[in-house]
Amino acid sequence: MKNTLKMTGMALSLLVAAGLMAAAPAGAAETKTIKAGIGLNEQSPQYKGLLKFKELVEAESKGRFKVDLFANAQLGDDAKMMTSLRAGTLEMTCPSTAPIAGLDRKWMVFDLPFLFPNEEVADKVLDGPFGQKYLDSLPAHGIIGMSFWENGFRQLTNSKVEVKSPADLKGLKIRTMENPVHLATFKTLGANPTPMPFSEIFSALSEKTIDGQENPSTTNFLQKYYEVQKFTTLSNHFYSPFVFMYSKKLWDTLSKEDQALILKAAKEAGAYQRKINRETMGEAVAGMEKAGMTVTRLTPEQHRAFVDATKDIAGQFEKDMGADNLKAILEEIAKAAK
Repeated sequence: MKNTLKMTGMALSLLVAAGLMAAAPAGAAETKTIKAGIGLNEQSPQYKGLLKFKELVEAESKGRFKVDLFANAQLGDDAKMMTSLRAGTLEMTCPSTAPIAGLDRKWMVFDLPFLFPNEEVADKVLDGPFGQKYLDSLPAHGIIGMSFWENGFRQLTNSKVEVKSPADLKGLKIRTMENPVHLATFKTLGANPTPMPFSEIFSALSEKTIDGQENPSTTNFLQKYYEVQKFTTLSNHFYSPFVFMYSKKLWDTLSKEDQALILKAAKEAGAYQRKINRETMGEAVAGMEKAGMTVTRLTPEQHRAFVDATKDIAGQFEKDMGADNLKAILEEIAKAAK
């Protein structure tokens, strides 16, 4: 009887073990989670680009990777998320180039006013050897730069006056990023630039702590600034790229194959994001007009007045960003514009 019970127990143990092996085959990989955070909301082209990235990575990896998305600065502003990347506590984020200048001053070249004449020229420069050189400089700061996405040309909004010339900006309290080139540009134009985190803009506008702010039209529309702003000027004063980036600490734990998979998805999703971003710009301007904002479209002569007023900004920061870097980007832009 004892032998029979012992044999029955052994048989059950073997069956259980066999079942466990069938449920978890040898060599089965554990699903890895990639967390990606941004400052904009779920309706933004940036978030839609992240959704495309998520779709590509999860499909291509056959479920080995799961991508979790966090919008609306849930994980902090751009600077805080970049710090998390460097610490290895967050996998991905996609900031504008402006906060990167805090790590490496040569990135300040992208902050210069009226640098790129149009998106096509920006694409050629950023997707070419010049842009790759800048991405390749990020690992030294604990970040893997994978591709350039697009925030877009930045436009001015305010609650006080229709801005058609630099003189109209005199005394206006305008929120900018914490960026020396942006601050100097608006000071030169006669405004009172006031840096603050992106997440605080709407409440500051509502409470009239500031008179205005500047962001691409899609952002201005999706953040509903038309509820607290009366005027927008399509000034195209800065072209703002996004940089899709990964934590180097966490990147180095991935296999070469997985790194290649993620990099490919980042580039494909970036091309999609740029397309969506450009398609929605016009819709955003129309939406703000419909909501009651006065939209000012500058004539070539009016635009030239802003360009001329800020022409000395590059010289002010040439030493900080490096004379060679400034010369190189201006040459690349001239070549791409031909």
